[in-house]
Amino acid sequence: MKITSAHFKIIENLLPVQRGNVKISNLQVLNAILYVAEQGCKWRGLPKKFGNWHSIYTRANRWAKNGVLDRVFAALQENDFINIQVDHVSLDSTAVKVHPDGTGAFKKNGEQSIGKSRAGWTTKIHMVAAGAQTAVTFSLSPGNAGDAPEGRKLLKTLENQGWKGTHVIMDKAYEGDETQQLVLELEMVPVVPPKSNRLTKWEYDKELYKKRNEVERLFRRLKGFRRIFSRFDKLDVVFMFFIHFALITDALISVNRP
Repeated sequence: MKITSAHFKIIENLLPVQRGNVKISNLQVLNAILYVAEQGCKWRGLPKKFGNWHSIYTRANRWAKNGVLDRVFAALQENDFINIQVDHVSLDSTAVKVHPDGTGAFKKNGEQSIGKSRAGWTTKIHMVAAGAQTAVTFSLSPGNAGDAPEGRKLLKTLENQGWKGTHVIMDKAYEGDETQQLVLELEMVPVVPPKSNRLTKWEYDKELYKKRNEVERLFRRLKGFRRIFSRFDKLDVVFMFFIHFALITDALISVNRP
């Protein structure tokens, strides 16, 4: 996989302007980040063809802490390059194991989204998806955090988006009254099966519910990047940087695009 000049032109003006005597272009940096994201290697493991690994790491780290790719992702959504068809969305989470290199962040950096679950130290990625290739929004939580509370935080970000009547497809982890009430308050339609121990069960659109696999397929695409399949990063902002990078890259290089 490679980011070409044609791909780069789409986001070139959304990236920080290079100033001074800079030997490594932003396009070179993006392809170096792509190599690290795909291979899961350390920055110092970058092949020499990409240039000085420390210069690339420094620029990527600066972009991560300044939220550069967060803004690129939002801009692509606003420009309809990342096209969100809002007749239904899916809400779900996936757990990512944390590599020993990803633990031990300094306390001055604040709490990080790493928690101990039955699988060991993990981070959860919570996501609202509008298709198997289209993320609407996502967030991180410790691996031992509940799905429903974090899911509600994400759903609240959809307020005032003009998505009245949109179906929200969720599995049984989100079938609680509080989550369903929030969806209704957002003037959206919950599509979620009741748990077997529910005294009063409800009907739901079983055919539409089958589309919940879209968010699972999107997670599968993301985990094709080894830096997302396993968390090597101590800081949430850096791990989120790689997730944004993967989503942007997947949109740019999608095989379904002409």
